[in-house]
Amino acid sequence: MNVLVIGSGAREHAICWRLAASRRVSKVFCAPGNPGIASVAEIVPVAVTAVSELLTAAERLGVGITVVGPEAALEAGVVDAFRAAGRAIVGPTKEAAMLETSKAFAKEIMIAAGVPTAKHEVFHDRASLERRCKEQGAPLVLKADGLASGKGVFVIEDAADFPAALDALFGPIKAERVVVEEFLTGVEVSCIFAANGSEVIPLAPAHDYKRLGEDDRGPNTGGMGSVCPSPRISESELAWIQEHCAAPILRVMRERGTPFSGFLYAGLMVPTDPAKRPDGIRVLEYNTRLGDPECQAILSRLASDPLELMEWIAGERATQPKLAWRPEVSTCVVVASDGYPEAPAKGDQITGLDLAALVPSTVVFHAATTRDSRGNLVSGGGRTLTVVGLGADYGSARSAAYKAVDLVQLRGRRVRRDIGA
Repeated sequence: MNVLVIGSGAREHAICWRLAASRRVSKVFCAPGNPGIASVAEIVPVAVTAVSELLTAAERLGVGITVVGPEAALEAGVVDAFRAAGRAIVGPTKEAAMLETSKAFAKEIMIAAGVPTAKHEVFHDRASLERRCKEQGAPLVLKADGLASGKGVFVIEDAADFPAALDALFGPIKAERVVVEEFLTGVEVSCIFAANGSEVIPLAPAHDYKRLGEDDRGPNTGGMGSVCPSPRISESELAWIQEHCAAPILRVMRERGTPFSGFLYAGLMVPTDPAKRPDGIRVLEYNTRLGDPECQAILSRLASDPLELMEWIAGERATQPKLAWRPEVSTCVVVASDGYPEAPAKGDQITGLDLAALVPSTVVFHAATTRDSRGNLVSGGGRTLTVVGLGADYGSARSAAYKAVDLVQLRGRRVRRDIGA
C-alpha cells in the first residue's frame, strides 16, 4: 500500500520512518516533507493547507491511506475533503478538530462530558481581561483561544508579568478570545489515544518539557524534549484517564453529530501527592493529533505494525489492533536554533549528523531543516532536530540521546540538558 503523510516536521519524519518499516507499506510519500524525511519517503512539494492539491496528489500517486500530522492541515479541512472524495485518511474533521483549534470550544465539550478540568472564564476584549487579572492576581493561566504554534499559553506566577502576556495575546498573537484558567500544581503528562469515532486505544504515555531552560525555567516552547513511557503515571491511572478523560469526549462528540476519529491528545496535570490520584488529575487541554516531541518518543518504541492502527482509525479495519511496545524506554531531546523561541535564526549550517547516526540506539529526526543554494543542510528556524535515545532504563536512554546530540554542530543551538533526568 502507498501511504501519504502530510507535514514537514520531526513528528512527520517519525511517522514516515515508522510506516516505511511496515512490510505492508510499498511506498511512503510526504507533503511537503524536509531533507531528513527524504531519506525514508518521496517528497511531494505541496503545502499542508493546499487541500485540493493534496487530494490531487493522493489520487495521482495511488495512495491507499493518508496520515495528517499538523493541526494547520486539520483546520484547513483536509480530512473533510478527503472523506468527501472517498479516500481513507487519519485525522478528525475540521469541526471535530475544534477540540484543539478553540480552547473555549474544548472547555464547553469537557463540561458537557463531565471531564475533570480547571475552572475557567472566557474574555473577548483586553479591558475586561485586565480587570479580571487585577482582581484575581497571580497565579493565573491565560490561553489564546485559537492556534498559536505552542506560544499562546501564559502561566503567570507573578502579577508583574500580566502586561507582557496581554501585549502578546492582543498583539502578535491577535487573540479574539482568551480563556483564563485557575493555576494547577503538579506534573504534566501527555496521554494520547487513537480513536475511530466510538472507541479509543491508549498509546504509551509520555511527558514533555515545555520550558526552554533547565528546571522548567524560561519561556514556553513547542516542547524541548520528552520521555516514554512516562514514570509519572501508573497503568491503573492510565485506565482511569481513558475512562474519565477520553471516552466521554468521544461520546459527546458523537452525540453532537461530529464523531472524533484520529489522535486525541490529553494534556494532563497530575498531583504529586499519591493520595490525590487519580481523582485529582485534571485535563489542561486537548490536541487533535500526535504531539511533537511526544510522537518521536512514542513511535520509537512501537513494535507492532503502525499501518494496522492507521487503518482502524480511518475506518478501514473493523478489528481493534493490539499494540506492542519495545521493552526499552526512550528519551527525546530537541535541538533548536539560536534565538528560539522569540526570534529563531535561519540559515545556519548543520554538521555532524553523520557521526550522530553512528551512536548505537539512537535516531535523528529532522524538523526545521532545509538546503541552501550550495546544497548544505541548514536550519529553517525554530526546533531544528529531534534526537531519540533508547535504553534499558531512563539513564541509559538519556545517555545515548545526549551522546548523539553533542555530535551535532549548529551555531548558537539551544538544548535542554535535563531531559529524562
